[in-house]
Amino acid sequence: MAVHGEEPTHATARQRGGAVKEYFQNKLWGTHTVHAAILDTNVYIGHWEQGLYEETIETIRQAYIIRHSAVVLSELRRGARERKAERLVTALFRLARVCWEPTVADWWETGRLVRRIGDAEGWDRNKRREFQNDALIALTARRYGATVVTANLSDFDLLARALRIHVLAAK
Repeated sequence: MAVHGEEPTHATARQRGGAVKEYFQNKLWGTHTVHAAILDTNVYIGHWEQGLYEETIETIRQAYIIRHSAVVLSELRRGARERKAERLVTALFRLARVCWEPTVADWWETGRLVRRIGDAEGWDRNKRREFQNDALIALTARRYGATVVTANLSDFDLLARALRIHVLAAK
């Protein structure tokens, strides 16, 4: 959310409720921190296909500004094989006024993370390829001080330890 082209600043601690309202109130008075969240691909899929995570999504909407990840949008588009799914993903893409994408440095660091964590965990090539996108999402979140909301805690817990990012479990 921008006011006259300004992006709100981000911080590491989580804020609950009223983030948008407080941002505008405090913008008038001078200082404020707004917290952002990125929803992982599995949260969208679980919600759309099975009606999961309703409470989590509502809590996130109230406490954070949701930012979209180019990696998540790409994963959603790749998997949208039915007409209804394709329409949902296209609508989400069009609504995504701010879309965060990995930088060249993020791609470079992802290679190191996948190699290091993959070696430590004994992963095969397929698991390393799958983990690559999670690492890109995590590095993008770290750059903006955002929290990642995911149902894939096993991979994101590894990334949270390596990158010191915030991760919330979708329940």
